[in-house]
Amino acid sequence: MSQAIRFLYRGEVRTVADAPPTRTVLQHVREDQHCTGTKEGCAEGDCGACTVIIGELKGDAVELKTVNSCIQFLPTLDGKALFTVEDLKQSDGSLHPVQQAMVDCHGSQCGFCTPGFVMSLWGLYLKQDGNTSHPERREIDDSLSGNLCRCTGYRPIVDAAHHMLDLPRVKFDRDALAAMLKKIQRSEMLTYSHDGRKFHVPQSLDQLVRIRAENPAATILSGSTDVGLWVTKQMRDLGDIIYINQVAELQTLAERDGKLEIGAAVTLNDAYAALCRHYPQELSELWQRFASLPIRNAGTLGGNVANGSPIGDSAPWLIALGSEIVLRGKNGQRVMPLEAFYLDYQKKDLQPDEIVEALRVPLPQANRRFRTYKLAKRFDQDISAVCAAFAITLDGGIVREARIAFGGMAATSRRAPKAEAALEGRAWDETALQDAMQALSEDYAPLTDMRASAAYRVKAARNLLRRFWLETRLDAPLPATAVNAFARA
Repeated sequence: MSQAIRFLYRGEVRTVADAPPTRTVLQHVREDQHCTGTKEGCAEGDCGACTVIIGELKGDAVELKTVNSCIQFLPTLDGKALFTVEDLKQSDGSLHPVQQAMVDCHGSQCGFCTPGFVMSLWGLYLKQDGNTSHPERREIDDSLSGNLCRCTGYRPIVDAAHHMLDLPRVKFDRDALAAMLKKIQRSEMLTYSHDGRKFHVPQSLDQLVRIRAENPAATILSGSTDVGLWVTKQMRDLGDIIYINQVAELQTLAERDGKLEIGAAVTLNDAYAALCRHYPQELSELWQRFASLPIRNAGTLGGNVANGSPIGDSAPWLIALGSEIVLRGKNGQRVMPLEAFYLDYQKKDLQPDEIVEALRVPLPQANRRFRTYKLAKRFDQDISAVCAAFAITLDGGIVREARIAFGGMAATSRRAPKAEAALEGRAWDETALQDAMQALSEDYAPLTDMRASAAYRVKAARNLLRRFWLETRLDAPLPATAVNAFARA
């Protein structure tokens, strides 16, 4: 039997039993709840006009995060709290400090994008709870990375981000929210049905494996940052859906046997936060430049890898480090190198009954040099023209192992065997570098598309290899400030 979706909105428990499983949160808020402050701009998670905040229990605490409501399906709200711009109105009718700061700093002109900016700023405001200092500019920029403005420009909005903390503070009662959320949590699997379509929400790995084996054609859903566009842009019928984000076993982060194991439902933001504790110099910039904060709050590293996009930013560096992918099906667990998972464009070594369970990422080694670089037309929220990753193992100045992987250069994220061969067994010097740069032309035959020409991609790939050498050469390696326009002294 179908069960109703339950979530908190405007201080009340809302139940929905008659909406299509792929109805978006944005559609529900605007058309069913008639709360039209939240806007629809792009319907693909790029412009930020639809930004809302989702509250979710993590243990006994409440996690609050901004997401794009235009690509989140309504059943994913089950057991959570939804906040829109209407929630900021104070009991006496006054504006919230975030809103008042936007007024005081002239942060709005046409106003269409303003509710989305307000919600992103509120997300930042909530993080500053109890903190008397102002956030740094980088943190402000990151909080606004998912919001686009074409008329006001960003200076007055950034001013508002500072000014909002100078106004009398408004406290958010997390304990009261946690108490309300605990009352609507489920211990058993939710199955929501509408018009012949089912939305399954398993609570354990065993339930997930069973329901997947029974429904091999069902769509696996996690962060919805890609699958959501299949509906809003491609108008696809997803059939039955299996939502994996309530499976506790897929939410784990654990270190064992020299590797960091990341569950398939760990968000991009949480995954990169854990990774950057081990690889701060190597992955911090990519973390900040990966899509936008609302996308990283919702999307998962497992989903990014399972999607298998040739321009995905995670696969190249995961492959370069020699990461493994863990698959789970009715016959048990299967582990393979990530590079073996990708067979061809949008083709993966994944059986109909299998799901991605986890990724295993090798931790740093003293003799390994590792970097990853993203080339795109914008710093924030842009798809790579080329994404490169390099990892070499040195022994007394000799390259014992080289692993080079690129995204955007082939139908899948793929290694560069000829360039690797040109380096292995040789001194890590400019002569070997030049040979490897030349070999890259034989490893890849990239396409020309709207993001870059084939010639640009080949030249950029070579130059990124040179940059890697300049940063990691044994004789006078260059600091990041000498090779990276975004690095800070």
